[in-house]
Amino acid sequence: MIGFSVSTVLYWYRKHGFSRAVLGFSLLAYGGAIGLKVLFQYFTAPAFLAASQGSVWWLGLYFGLQTVVFEVGGAFLVARFAISRRKMKRSEAVAYGLGLAFWENGVLLGVVALLSTISYFIALSQGGQPAQSMYTLLSTTQPQLFYPPQSALLLIGWGLLERISSLMVHLSWGYLCVKSAALHRIEYFLLALPMGLIDFLVPFVQILTIPLFEIVVFMLAAVCVFASVYATTR
Repeated sequence: MIGFSVSTVLYWYRKHGFSRAVLGFSLLAYGGAIGLKVLFQYFTAPAFLAASQGSVWWLGLYFGLQTVVFEVGGAFLVARFAISRRKMKRSEAVAYGLGLAFWENGVLLGVVALLSTISYFIALSQGGQPAQSMYTLLSTTQPQLFYPPQSALLLIGWGLLERISSLMVHLSWGYLCVKSAALHRIEYFLLALPMGLIDFLVPFVQILTIPLFEIVVFMLAAVCVFASVYATTR
């Protein structure tokens, strides 16, 4: 996942070039959105879970609307600020979307997860009762860490497809937000907003099979890419 995320950014940089400030603004948009999500959930999640009684439909709406408001809305506000200060250009719309995807897939879900996994196996390699207790806990809560190669590779494949879908969706709404801010076309932003509802599906991972879940997400991500390209080129 880290290699995939880094390679897409490097490819676009070498192919088309973009200002390093674009990655900084995408970090501001994505990091700010995640921070606001954490804060919002800290104050609202207990009451919401109690009121919704754990319904996947209400949970999906809860997560989806947060992404709409904080991630897509935040991406637009940052893009508008950057363009108004002439720190980002309309031609860097794709780079901005790739940056949003990079911070999620390459850093938050890539580097952080890698460091956590390394720390687990370092602790397990020490042996003794603490290691045995940790193994018992991990084998119950995260059994995939101990899958045999054939099972692990299949899981990695589905995980990579999910990250590809994530890249496609972040690219789509990042691209539309920059185009909207640069061209003063509010309809592009309005088209980007519902793309955040992709996170409506998050709770359904518990009740759908992994292949079905990932295929549905990928198909919706493909629709987002098509819609963003079609809307801005017709």
